[in-house]
Amino acid sequence: MTTGRVNPQFKLEDQGIDGLGDVHYNLMEPALIEHALKRGEGRLGRGGAFLVTTGAFTGRSPKDKHVVRTPAVEDTIWWENNAEMSPEGFDALYADMTEHMKGNDYFVEDLVGGADPAHAINVRVVTELAWHGLFIRHMLRRPDREDLDSFEADFTIINCPSFKADPEKHGCRSETVIALNFDRKLILIANTEYAGENKKSVFTLLNYLLPAKGVMPMHCSANHAVGNPIDTAIFFGLSGTGKTTLSADPGRVLIGDDEHGWSDRGTFNFEGGCYAKTINLSREAEPEIYDTTQKFGTVIENMVFDPDTFELDFDDDSLTANMRCAYPLDYISNASKTALGGHPKNIIMLTCDAFGVLPPIARLTPAQAMYHFLSGFTAKVAGTERGVTEPQPTFSTCFGAPFMPRRPEVYGNLLRDKIAKHGATCWLVNTGWTGGAYGQGSRMPIRATRSLLTAALDGSLAGAQFRKDPNFGFEVPVKVEGVAELLLDPRRTWDDKAAYDRQAAKLVQMFADNFAQYAPYIDEDVKAAAIG
Repeated sequence: MTTGRVNPQFKLEDQGIDGLGDVHYNLMEPALIEHALKRGEGRLGRGGAFLVTTGAFTGRSPKDKHVVRTPAVEDTIWWENNAEMSPEGFDALYADMTEHMKGNDYFVEDLVGGADPAHAINVRVVTELAWHGLFIRHMLRRPDREDLDSFEADFTIINCPSFKADPEKHGCRSETVIALNFDRKLILIANTEYAGENKKSVFTLLNYLLPAKGVMPMHCSANHAVGNPIDTAIFFGLSGTGKTTLSADPGRVLIGDDEHGWSDRGTFNFEGGCYAKTINLSREAEPEIYDTTQKFGTVIENMVFDPDTFELDFDDDSLTANMRCAYPLDYISNASKTALGGHPKNIIMLTCDAFGVLPPIARLTPAQAMYHFLSGFTAKVAGTERGVTEPQPTFSTCFGAPFMPRRPEVYGNLLRDKIAKHGATCWLVNTGWTGGAYGQGSRMPIRATRSLLTAALDGSLAGAQFRKDPNFGFEVPVKVEGVAELLLDPRRTWDDKAAYDRQAAKLVQMFADNFAQYAPYIDEDVKAAAIG
């Protein structure tokens, strides 16, 4: 049986996928929740939110992500970062997976990646779980209902958690697999219920396709001034640096929280929703995101809740620290209706420096911006593992290495060229530690960070007096209204100045050691701007 609205010339049978049970096309949120409840996939929570757990996989499986090596792409893929799969292995995987699917019910959502029609792609997502269909309806952009009658996909994703891959037969690492075949325009996902794999597969696609068109794909959040989309700011940052929190400024319009493109026409969101972490989420700190957790259709993923009252526990990370909520963008009151902005006027690169070395804000030259973009630095605090007594550096190039199919310099050069063409001002913002490293110092005051960002975005910081940082060579403001002057000079915040100097030298060397891998591929000005 077939239900739902679909192009009669583009059903799964027209793609060579047949023998399935019931196929439900483009069901809307209430129907998807009805099916998910009937199938026992989750529980209905407060306000109509849908509560799910994802079993053994509560996060992405980057080591199980493969790109099929074909002549069309082999010279453009960053193979050191992307595990390869042979075309024969993929063909066997596809044949075995579609055979496994026969007789079972599936949910199909026809969606769009990209708010700018000039650079959007049509994506068909075929899911074994009804709630995965609900999730991806939130995450991607939903075409008008009448457009479904003529919809044809550029790429198709098939997600089948009950199928286990055979590493020997299929040429993958384990029974879990995410395989991208650019030639066949197919992505296969198996043996994981973690819904984020669906969303990040589309991001990976766009990260490969858009640079060939001169469009910069970015793992960032974005907002613009009220009534002035030309005044756009983008926020790069790895997990835990404040990307979602700092871009969700009630005084500005939210374009999106995670994935964007920068074309000759400006900034555009890839997505139609948000996928926010909920650990330690509070109504006081982030009221709008908090309120989405009790709105109809929001997917609540891997959160502990009271079995009687269904009240969510935002502090219990016994299932995972990576607990999340997924909701449509229009659940945020100040979200942009178009998901479009101008060329970024300000580019903010967020880092959580647990070494206590970096200043709370610094202004970067274009070459320095490329250096820090390629570095993608943040730091994790010391854990409970025996012998680990100090912060651990994390370098994830372009602030999103797992989603980068091309070499990092491709994205770095695009960013530098667009900064040069459109005159964006670049800032490095440290939301980490001051007065010492983690364990000795204290967390950077959020009020100071917001004050500095406000001054950067409204242009007043440009008129401040700056000094040159002796370690990294970027410019640091000497005085900013509303911010303690001591805070702007991290060395002065340390009681032991010699200890700061040793820590700074150590961090500089970490940057240099990591950046050595890019040296053969970058211009001399970036090398010269690297350190000091």
